[in-house]
Amino acid sequence: MDEEEDHRLAALAPEVSRLSIALLRRAAGAYPAERVAQEALDCADDVMDRYGPDGLRVLVMSLTCWATVQVEINAKTSGRTLESLLDDMQLTWLEANPEV
Repeated sequence: MDEEEDHRLAALAPEVSRLSIALLRRAAGAYPAERVAQEALDCADDVMDRYGPDGLRVLVMSLTCWATVQVEINAKTSGRTLESLLDDMQLTWLEANPEV
């Protein structure tokens, strides 16, 4: 990432991070579960419309940071390794997508 790109993304970060938190508020505990995917798509579309591809990149960075922290907290509080927790996540994905 060059300096210009870094500045562009940094300028978007506060607002897009706020949108990522708003997305998590809507998605956490959403019922039916399919609503989570719809909330995510709606947020991505909104970010794309307002901020373009750079906004989507910042959204991905923001959500990845939030997810990483939560995975690390979950592993620590459950006494599991990160690898074990991530293996379980992958197994869940494989069970949900047996044709892959």
